[in-house]
Amino acid sequence: MRTWAIIHLDHFLYNFHAVRARIGEKRRICVPVKADAYGHGALKIAEASLKAGASCLGVATVSEGTELRKGGIKAPILLMSQPHPDEIPQIAETGISPFVSDSNFASDLNEYAEAKKLKLPVHLKIDTGMGRIGCSVEEAASLAKHIAGCAGLELAGTATHFAVSDSTDAQDIAYTQEQLSRFKEALDAIRGAGVDPGIIHAANSGAVILHPDAWFDMVRPGILLYGYKSAQENKIPNFPYEPLSVKPVMELRTTVTLIKKVKKGESISYGRTWEAGQDTNIAVLAAGYADGLPRIASGKWQTLIGGKVFPLVGRICMDLCCADIGPQTDVRRWDEAVIFGGQAKDASELADAVGTIPYEITCNVNNRVPRIYEP
Repeated sequence: MRTWAIIHLDHFLYNFHAVRARIGEKRRICVPVKADAYGHGALKIAEASLKAGASCLGVATVSEGTELRKGGIKAPILLMSQPHPDEIPQIAETGISPFVSDSNFASDLNEYAEAKKLKLPVHLKIDTGMGRIGCSVEEAASLAKHIAGCAGLELAGTATHFAVSDSTDAQDIAYTQEQLSRFKEALDAIRGAGVDPGIIHAANSGAVILHPDAWFDMVRPGILLYGYKSAQENKIPNFPYEPLSVKPVMELRTTVTLIKKVKKGESISYGRTWEAGQDTNIAVLAAGYADGLPRIASGKWQTLIGGKVFPLVGRICMDLCCADIGPQTDVRRWDEAVIFGGQAKDASELADAVGTIPYEITCNVNNRVPRIYEP
């Protein structure tokens, strides 16, 4: 095996139970498994989540939900992005619960459901300040009433999404509180219109960590369950909870495919961006940007081989990268090399090195990279 990702399911379960301990036993947990569970493998993570006590799963596309159904998942699945009207038959067939942001889409859903004599559960999405999908706060009550009046629809839940709930900046905390206030205003209006809003949910990872008043009936932690904290409690004075501890779930490993001697002054890889400062040995590794190691990490990252850290040198290629293992080395051809995770630096540190977020690092581990699930 040239390059592979180890998915530590015990770490995932540790994180799940850490979230459970934080929010209490009565609240539900929706586990987002969109984007192939942030690169960790949607079906395996879905199975582990449901076994641990998750109430439902979250996807971004109809095809993602369909694949889960084909894999035997019978639990509720929330479709959190706006589907195309052409996908309504597939939504109904698979029993996925879409977010609804407008009356036109609600009517389209209802027309199909009524024709098929179905009752489709939907969740009303309210935009309280994220600026993406969702109806306005002012429209929420009328849209909820419209859904409730549709014979083919059931208003199963009401949701919003936070823009800066992972920030400890005072202005961002105030903005999240304003979003919460607007969400509660919308909920009051929905109830005032005589409509039951169903399961109320708003908290993403940042809100699970920093905003207990956003937990409502259910939380939707994403990156937190995969082992990365988007916020730190200790940056808020007198925060009422102990810092939540999580463990990274993914580890990316590869193989030393070749060791070659390089003389002082010789260059390595495309662009000749690195030259050997001395006679040395180069380990060619079977991982590149097509596997999930960002090209922009060239000259900024390292690998762990046999417990020792070696810098990656030269440009990272599509399928290969190179490490300077020094003039005297114990590294041997076909040795394992860790790109991130495990005993090496994790995906958040790689993300920091290249100016992105750990979500992007794990999501970009290509499907050609086999996932090995442990334990």
